[in-house]
Amino acid sequence: MTIAPEAVREALGWRYATKKFDASKRIPDDRWRTLEEALIASPSSFGLQPWRFYVVEDPTTRAALRTASWNQPQITDASHLLVLARRSPVTTADVAALMERTSAVRNVPVSEFAGYRQMIEGFIARPDFDTDAWAARQVYIALGVFLSTAAMLGIDACPMEGFDASAYDERLNLPAEGFRATVVVTAGYRAADDGNSRQPKVRFARERLIGRR
Repeated sequence: MTIAPEAVREALGWRYATKKFDASKRIPDDRWRTLEEALIASPSSFGLQPWRFYVVEDPTTRAALRTASWNQPQITDASHLLVLARRSPVTTADVAALMERTSAVRNVPVSEFAGYRQMIEGFIARPDFDTDAWAARQVYIALGVFLSTAAMLGIDACPMEGFDASAYDERLNLPAEGFRATVVVTAGYRAADDGNSRQPKVRFARERLIGRR
């Protein structure tokens, strides 16, 4: 299956970091499910998937998180609020879980992956390895997949780092599950009076951004 190049360019040119959402419009369930499936399908180093994605639905919780997000209206006005969290810390238990899952999906004995398991465990056990920073970088891969998929579906989105991560962690009880809030995405449909939607997209010229060697 392929998508026409012009369709990709059009979708990515159409998207922008939506600052004002139409609070009356909600993403249809089937389209939101597709966005969740895009998150699940996101690539990660070793396939370890050191993340969890929290869909915040409770209005009271969203109102509290808005306060923890410099009162940015997207948090409550967008159709959906998604918190992308990293595994913290990443441990050998996560590696073992991946081996078990791989064994089940591929119907191959887990012993077949002994070498691969040892390699990953050695990587994350290095004294100079910051598992927290590494996991955060993996989360941003999933963020990119989410934003691109949303654009293809004609859904607006706004990635957000302007929030108090510790307040999110506490409100959502993330550390108890072994996760930390890393980045937030609001998704829905732009308000008709969002002036940002009519502004030309500002990007540097290809010659500045694409190098050749």
